[in-house]
Amino acid sequence: MRKPVALRLSAALGTLAMAAVTGVVLSMPTASAASAGATGYATQNGGTTGGAGGTTVKATTGTQIHEALCGRASTSTPITIQVEGTVTVGNTAKVSGTGCNTAAGVIELKGISNVTLVGVGSGAVFDQIGIHIRESSNIIVQNVTVQNVKKSGSPTSNGGDAIGMESDVHNVWVDHATLIASGGESEGFDGLFDMKDSTQYVTLSYSILRNSGRGGLVGSSDSDLANGPVTFHHNRYENIDSRTPLLRGATAHIYNNYYVSLNESGINPRAGGKAKVDNNYFKDSKDVLGTFYTDLPGYWQVSGNIFDNVTWSEPGEDNNPAGPNPTSNTTVSIPYAYSLDAATCVPSIVTATAGANNGLKVSDGNCAATTPTATATSNPTSTATATATPTATATSTPGGTNLSIGADADGSSKASGTSYGNVRDGDTSTYWSPAGSTGSISIKWGSATTISKINIREASGATGNIGSWRVLNADTGAVLTTGSGAGTISFTSTSLKKVTFEITGSTATPRVAEFETYA
Repeated sequence: MRKPVALRLSAALGTLAMAAVTGVVLSMPTASAASAGATGYATQNGGTTGGAGGTTVKATTGTQIHEALCGRASTSTPITIQVEGTVTVGNTAKVSGTGCNTAAGVIELKGISNVTLVGVGSGAVFDQIGIHIRESSNIIVQNVTVQNVKKSGSPTSNGGDAIGMESDVHNVWVDHATLIASGGESEGFDGLFDMKDSTQYVTLSYSILRNSGRGGLVGSSDSDLANGPVTFHHNRYENIDSRTPLLRGATAHIYNNYYVSLNESGINPRAGGKAKVDNNYFKDSKDVLGTFYTDLPGYWQVSGNIFDNVTWSEPGEDNNPAGPNPTSNTTVSIPYAYSLDAATCVPSIVTATAGANNGLKVSDGNCAATTPTATATSNPTSTATATATPTATATSTPGGTNLSIGADADGSSKASGTSYGNVRDGDTSTYWSPAGSTGSISIKWGSATTISKINIREASGATGNIGSWRVLNADTGAVLTTGSGAGTISFTSTSLKKVTFEITGSTATPRVAEFETYA
């Protein structure tokens, strides 16, 4: 395989310095509360909510991040870790505990689920240390800067990736991040945002990727084809040699991104990879779309893009540029709703919204920046002992017709002797119980049904066992609300065919006797 030439840096990247502040209660909300929620493919496959409904903990070093993870009751206990200050290899030690599997010199999210890592206050900078997500699910990384991570030289971390995901990872949302290198492979750097070895249902949004030889890949080799789908939207790629991204066999939805100074190549689907490329703005770049450095073809569907001072190479044995007049050679179906900004305003809207410490602003879908409404969260502490504040609380039983009667039910694996149907039969002496301490149960209808409340009743002898939970629109993967404890739960009136109650934490084995639904 041919490799692109080393990055031609326009300017040296200065190292940021942030003062670590401990023990401060912040008004900055957590990721799950501060934004409208995950977007793109991260909303599918059950959705991505990170640590919503769990404890909120403050950390100023990598070791404290690991301590927060390890201090949980289990590897799936929801947690939001608010980070302020500069995390380095030197202040990131391995920590042991029931809720973690960490390593020194890298932020290790391994074999865990239901975690939000969010920068707050004066900012979170991961300086020369990468974030490694492995064998994990339901992870949010938001409002952080990761810079100058190396695979050679000193110090080294995370194989040279700013954020790297591998080995059975699914449902990850990285949002409002700034990922920066200071050169290419010859200078000791690798990718800024890499996914491999069965990494699925990922979204990268409102982020900056800058000054690197490699933007990122989906699939580490031409035989690593079980990755994706991935969404990239409202990101700024600047001064990158290649891989924005490289797609090996994966499907990607790429819309409303701003590409400036792609020096050798850009979006590179190959080995059957497919890219839906909508309303992006490419400026002062070369070969921004096509199959490059291989004879294994990839495919693209294009619409609404602007190519501003883009040059194209001649087709060859190992190069198949899409330009100079890109046309579609496949179709890609997108399963979620999204709004497209006009390509003409992409430079301005991405500049106004992308990157860490930019107020978590997003596009309103009409080329204007807006800040999502935040909701109250629990106050962080310096240890993993904070008490979660649910976003929904139990109230009295609602009136009206229980729409679950006559509906169908299904869910995750169940304990021996229990039935999905027990949650909708009106008999509180029977129940559904998950095979473990967490699980999900759903009510579904043959046609769209409007609901705004559910009532969860626990079986006799199991009262109080249900801990944290989230309610999902199972049609779209959208999270309707989160909280803890059984009872009546209200949310915005929603028309759907299937609603899911997902238990993400418990004090003992949950037993759901009734899953009632109301208009």
